[in-house]
Amino acid sequence: MQKCDVTGKGKQFGNNVSFSQRHTKKVWKPNLQTKTMVIDGKKVTMKLSTQAIRSLKKKGLLNK
Repeated sequence: MQKCDVTGKGKQFGNNVSFSQRHTKKVWKPNLQTKTMVIDGKKVTMKLSTQAIRSLKKKGLLNK
């Protein structure tokens, strides 16, 4: 499933609108990356959005 484990960010739905104003369904998927983190001495693999990775780095909770 396309969902961030930290922020809960998921798919968004909308319409593609062509020049002739035809509406077709469109899906925007979040940019998810798989990161391995050490929590309480255990390695945990999480799916994180790039926005969540940026926030964790800024707060000093994620190294690389």
